[in-house]
This record gives sequence, C-alpha cells and structure tokens, in this order.
Amino acid sequence: MRILFTLLGFMMVVALTAQVSGTVQNESGEPLIGASVEVQGSFAGTTTDIDGNYSLNVEAENTVLVISYIGYATQEVPADMANTVVMVEGTTLDQVVVTGTRGKPRTVLQSAVPIDNINAAELRSSGQTSLDQIINYKVPSYNSQNQAISDATAHIDPSELRNLGPSRTLVLVNGKRKNQSAQVYLNDTPGRGEVGTDMKSIPSSAIERIEILRDGAAAQYGSDAVAGVVNIILKERTDGQVNAHYGVTSEGDGTIYGVDVNKGWSIGDNGFINLTAEYSYQDITDRAGEFADEVGDPLFGIPLGTSPELDAYFNEFPDLGMTYGQPEVAKLSAMVNFGTQYAGGKGELYGNLGITAREGKSFAFYRTSYWRDTDWGLLTEEGQPYVGYQPTFESDISDLTFTLGTRNNIGGWNSDFSITAGGNSIDYTVNNSLNRALEANSPTSFNPGGYSFGNTLANLDLSRSFDNLTIAVGTEFRVENYQATAGEEASYSPAPGTDSFPGLTPANEVDESRNNIGIYASLDYDVSKEFLVGGAVRFENYSDFGSNVSWKLNSRYLIGDNKGAVRASVSTGFRAPSLHQIYLSNIQTTAGASGLVQEGTFSNVDDITRNVLGVPQLDAETSFNLTAGFTYKLTDNITFSADYYDITVNDRVLFTDQIGAANFEGSTLGDALSTQGIEAFKFFINAVDTKTSGVDIVLNAGDIALGSSGNSMGVTIAANFNKTELDGEVDTPDAFGDVSIFGDLPSSLLTSARPDSKISLGLNFDLGKLGLSLNNTQFGSVNSPVSDQEFSAKIITDLLVNYDITDAFSVNVTINNLLDVYPDRIDGTLDPFGYRLQYPWRVSQFGFNGRYMKVGISYDF
Repeated sequence: MRILFTLLGFMMVVALTAQVSGTVQNESGEPLIGASVEVQGSFAGTTTDIDGNYSLNVEAENTVLVISYIGYATQEVPADMANTVVMVEGTTLDQVVVTGTRGKPRTVLQSAVPIDNINAAELRSSGQTSLDQIINYKVPSYNSQNQAISDATAHIDPSELRNLGPSRTLVLVNGKRKNQSAQVYLNDTPGRGEVGTDMKSIPSSAIERIEILRDGAAAQYGSDAVAGVVNIILKERTDGQVNAHYGVTSEGDGTIYGVDVNKGWSIGDNGFINLTAEYSYQDITDRAGEFADEVGDPLFGIPLGTSPELDAYFNEFPDLGMTYGQPEVAKLSAMVNFGTQYAGGKGELYGNLGITAREGKSFAFYRTSYWRDTDWGLLTEEGQPYVGYQPTFESDISDLTFTLGTRNNIGGWNSDFSITAGGNSIDYTVNNSLNRALEANSPTSFNPGGYSFGNTLANLDLSRSFDNLTIAVGTEFRVENYQATAGEEASYSPAPGTDSFPGLTPANEVDESRNNIGIYASLDYDVSKEFLVGGAVRFENYSDFGSNVSWKLNSRYLIGDNKGAVRASVSTGFRAPSLHQIYLSNIQTTAGASGLVQEGTFSNVDDITRNVLGVPQLDAETSFNLTAGFTYKLTDNITFSADYYDITVNDRVLFTDQIGAANFEGSTLGDALSTQGIEAFKFFINAVDTKTSGVDIVLNAGDIALGSSGNSMGVTIAANFNKTELDGEVDTPDAFGDVSIFGDLPSSLLTSARPDSKISLGLNFDLGKLGLSLNNTQFGSVNSPVSDQEFSAKIITDLLVNYDITDAFSVNVTINNLLDVYPDRIDGTLDPFGYRLQYPWRVSQFGFNGRYMKVGISYDF
C-alpha cells in the first residue's frame, strides 16, 4: 500500500510540473556562463552551462523565472517565454554583485550591506583617466588627491574610503587581495604615516566594473577591511577597443596624453583571454605663488626692504624659484585576464597578471641664495650668477600582481583554490642637489635608496547552498616581506647627506618578513523570500603580534512588494600594523613649526624607540562598525538608498607629531640626534581611539525617455557626509613628560584634512550618435592643520561630449573643471608657506590645476 501511495504521489508531481529550457546571452549574442535561473517564489533553480543553456522543472502554469548575472540587470520572465533571454547591462538595484558575500551572488537590492556597482560605461562617463580619480568622482565616500612638495607621496596618492585613512580600505582584484605599496606617506598630507594600495598601478582600460562595499568586512576578508572593500573586476569580453587622448590645462602646462588597447579572444568553446596595454604621460604644472616682490620671504623672516640686494632678488624671482604642482609621470601598464573550463565543464582554470612601470619627477622647496649661500659652481651655468637651486625628487615605481586559481564542484560544494602574488617597489633619485658637507666635491645626482613590499597568498574557499541556507568556509595563508635598501654613500655621508632627502644608511636597511593564517566561516539564511539574516566569524594569527577574532552579523528585509529593503549590520574588525610602520627609519627635509628642518623617523624596533623613549611594540588596531539603512526601487528605472555608519577604531597606529630635538638637549638622545644632524624626529605608536560617523545617499534615475525619438537621459545624485573625531586622550609614554607627541597638525590631518562632505550630480544624455555627460561635484570644506583657516566648499564641473562617427569609431571632448575653479588661497598671515605655495598643500579637496581640456578617439574592433 505504501508503494502505491508513493507511486501515485510521484505521478501527481509529474502531472503538475513541466521542463523548460532556454539560453541566456548578452546583447552581442554571446552566451553567459553560470547565469542564475530561479523559480520566483521558491528556492528551486539552476545555472546556465558553457553554452548559456539551462533546463529546469517548473509548475506547468503561471511560472515566472528570475534570471540574474553579475553586472547585469535581473530579469523576471514567464517560463513559457524564456527560450532566449537577452541580459542588459544596467545601473539599477537589480544588478548582481559578488562582493560582500562568500556564498551565492546577490543583487544590490538583496544585499544586506551597501554596495556600489560601477560598470565600464560609468567609468568612461566620469571624464577622468586614472583609476583613483575615476572612483574619486564617482563615489562620494572615496577620496584621493595628488599631493605636491611631499617627496614620494607626490607619486603614490593617498586614497581612502570614509576618511579612515588608506590603510583601512582593502583593495581586491577579481576578489583576491591586492598588495599594498612600498611607500609610507611620511609628509604632512592626508594619510600621513599610513600605507595604501597603489591605485595608479591598475590600468583603467582593463576594468569591466568596480564593486565597492561600504561596510566593515574584516570577518570576511581579514585585515584592512575596516572602512570597506574596493573589488576591481577585470574584463572578460572578447571584442576589442583602442582609445587615445591628449590634453592640456588652460594655463598651457600639464600636457597629458595616452593610448590604451584592450582585446579579448575565445579559448575554444568555453574560455577567454583578455589583454590590455596602456601608456600615459603627464607633464608638470606650476601654480607657485608670486608674492616675494610684495612681501619678501616671511618664511625666513625677511621682509621687503631688508636690503637692496634682497629686494632686487625678490623683484627678479617673485615666485622664489618654486615649481609647485602635479609631478611629471610616464606610465606603462599591461594586464592579462583569462579563464577556461576543463573536465567537461566541471572545473574552471582562471588567472590574471598585471605589470606596471612608471617614472615620475616632483620638486622640493627651492634653495634660495640666502638659504644656501653657494653651490660651489656645481649647479649654476658658467658665467651666470648664483641664485639658488631646486632639487628634484624622482621615482622609479614598479608593481606586479598575479593570480592563478581553479574552481570546482566537489560533492555539491563549490570550491575555489588560488595562489596570489604581488609586489611594489620604489627607487628614488635626487637630482640638482648637493651634499653640502662635501662642498665642491659633492655629486649633483644621488641614489638615496628605495623600498619594496611583496606578499604571497594561498586561498581556499568552499561554499554550498541548501535551499534557503548558504554556508561558506575558507582559509588564507599569507607571507609578507618589506625591504629598505641603502643609498649610495655620498647621499648620507658625511651628514647631513643629500640636500632635501638624505639617503637611507646601512643602519636603515631592512629585510623583514612575517606570515599569518586566517580561517573564516559565514552563513546566510533566507528565513523567507523577504527576510535574510547572515553572519561571519574569522580567526587570524600573525607571526609577529598574535591573534585576532572578528565577527559580523547582518540582516535585510524586503519591503513594498520586494521593491525595497531595510538593512543593517554590526561587526568588529582589525588592522595589523604594516611591516612598513614597524621597521621604517629615515631622514628627510620637511616643514616644521619654525621652517624647514632635518627630520628623522625612528623604527618601532629601534633601541631608542623601545628603551630610551619607552614606546611599546606595535599592536593591531581593533574596530567596531555599525551600519543601517534602506533602499527602494521607486520605479523600474529610479532607485534610492540611504545608509548611516558609525565606526570606532581603537588603538589606532599614529605617526607622531614632529618632536623637536631641543627637548632632549644635553641627554644621550640629544647628542645622538645632533651627531646625525637631526633637528626633529617622529615614530609610530598605538596611541589614540577615533570615531567616524556619516551618511551615504544615492539616487539613480536611468533611461528617462526624451520625447519619442529614442533619446534618453540618466541622472545620478550621490552624497556623503562624514565626521571623524578623536575619542579620548592620546596615550603618551612617560619619557615625554609635558612634550606633546600628537598636536594640532597631525590631529587635524586625521580629522579634517579631507572634505567633510561630497555631493555629486551627474547627467548623462544619449542622443543617438551624440552622448553628453555633465558632472557636478561639490567638495566640502577642509581646515588647515597649522592655522585656523578654513578652505571653503567648491563645485567642480566636468563636461564630456562623445560623437559616434560610425558604429565603431567615435571622437570625444572632455573639459575637467569647466569653470576653472581653484581652492581658496592660503592666508600668508596665518601660514608663511602661503606666500610660496599659494594653494593648500597639507590638505587638498580637488587639486589646483584649474581647467583641463582633452580630446580623444575610440575605435571598437
């Protein structure tokens, strides 16, 4: 009897179901492999095969299929009309993303945390050329600006999410950790004392899209993911495109030009390879102040009228010889991305390789003839009077990233095993300078040494979905190495060494490594189609400082007939002190309270740091992150989201204030500093807690019809409002007594050097062969770290015009900073550097190049 009932039940199921099949492809007719095909209102589903085909048993009547693919708008299609489904790229909440989850991909709407998804078309519409500036103008919570008069910082711009510093933004390439740069930002600029990823090393023409997770994610990805995650997804397409551009500022300087080529090919019937090559060049700009003929040189306390000779000098050189602006940079990049299936489609082999080499030249402060009284005829042309000299700071930077991995399905578990290796190196050259201790025997060009950083990772990730439950577990093993290489002897000996940037000495040399292992587990549970809860926990052990456990809980509830969602997350995180911050030591010329001084940096393992000053071993920072918000699909093409965040970072690693050597005069430390010509020093220490809070708001309206001609427009309004403040007192070692180690300048760089708000309005018009993009970005105010001056908010307008001459060939004109807006000028009565530099250099909102005009061409093949 039991057998009979079972047979009858089976016959009823068969009678109520039917098999549907079809193909999922993109607008070019290419199959989409691995697209998700689910039955609406249930957890049943499947994925497409290597030819984009699927087959699925569904109820015979009124069944709707939900079809999604990463980077494309999700579609709901009746089962009887799903023979061929064409997926369309879009910018709505229906796009599928992979960042922020270790299990199955979800749409932006369905995610429990805020995620931005910027596709290739949006990248182009920004009007910017370098990756860091593309994101800077597309994502309000992201900040990056070129720095000037800041040695190596002028060549690797500090970039960060939510004004939490470059060290607390994790960068991934195709979901794998990108190596950090070799450079510590040592000068008094945003990101001071921190280490970030060299965003200029990734060619923008190789990028298919960028997913930005605006939430703490250390429990999923490990150290550094405190402010969020930037996941750069490389192109897989098999078509080709070549672009070229040329531009110049309205002042006639800063010439830029570049060319890039991207082309893909199919590998058999189930694979691809995509290649990118990119070359770009930018010349210097100069926006130095020209006030010496009016005020003299207040920086050196020399007013106009001091002497006829000096007045004549000021009249001849009102800019005091300065060159102040963007550096000269030449860059060559290449990227390879590939993937192919094997074992009859049961496995996938994938990988990527990126190489970048670039050379740059920036300028130090001009050494006037009353600051440096002679050059012994080494830098002045024969027969010409000596007036001074300006050293150059030149860089040779290389960056490598490599990943090779395989994805498989083993016993119902999706597995992903990969090896990732990456490295970044920077070698310095100082030209047009002297070691003044050598007098007439001094060289004029110096190799002061350099730095390198590399890491190697092995990752194993496993995930499996059980109807409404997704489980993911994994492990990561990472080895890091940091090296500092001494310069040539003349760059550091005899002291004080090269004027502007003394070379690294043998005592500064470093070759240190560490390893760490991380183990994580995460779970997503769909309580119902509307209600999702999830969590993750990660254990991390470092060979140098110990262990950390981070956790995360998140939830999302769909509202309004699944058109909107309420979401929230709470998590802990951590950031391991970088090897750079532990072992770096050097000497350089930098700005001090009383002018320009020789400044030394002591490593955390130096005997002076540990035993004389009593500074403890650097430990991990910890964080607590709370995010809550909602998102809603107002119409099919209008979406809105708003998210609040609150992030506390405890035991933040600080780069201390400039501490005068005079405070230790007559002591053993004071004598040692005097011998090396060091007038001030700094070091790294876990010393303060910070609290950052803010709001992100995004409104997207796409495909708004303009009449009946087929023309359309899109509107994006996005804003970030942000505040960072110190939370409690600075933890100062007893050896310093009443001497402050973290005063107004570094505090201000931490809390108010980045705009407190950024608001953007983007308008995109599709007018047949003509395309227009008009972007307006308001950069909020920033405060000077050395005075009470506030630099007011400004609006930058960018215009991009594109015309399709044929289906394959187009021309474009871009005007960045259309209205030629500059920051407020430095008030020289508050900051004497203002008379030399004119525009702020320690803080920056959007640079000070003024209007840039560019023309370009594009050819698809």
